[in-house]
Amino acid sequence: MDSKSCEKATGAIADKYRLSILLELAQRESMTPSEIQELTGLSQPCVSHHVRLLTESELVAATKEGRNVHLRLNKDTTRQLSDFLAKLT
Repeated sequence: MDSKSCEKATGAIADKYRLSILLELAQRESMTPSEIQELTGLSQPCVSHHVRLLTESELVAATKEGRNVHLRLNKDTTRQLSDFLAKLT
């Protein structure tokens, strides 16, 4: 992971709602935006905004299945971020 990708990922994690989404996705196989809305209590446009930032940072992968979008934690990116941050110690 390069420093630009790390900056984007850590920026995405810096928000309490996005962090809670990532923590929940770490416990589940996948979630839909409506499940995230129930979890966070945010409006649909706010959820869309947060999901967009998480997918742009590649921390979350979105798969469209029919009319539904399923969100999954991108474990490769989270491992790369962890390895990058471990170099700081």
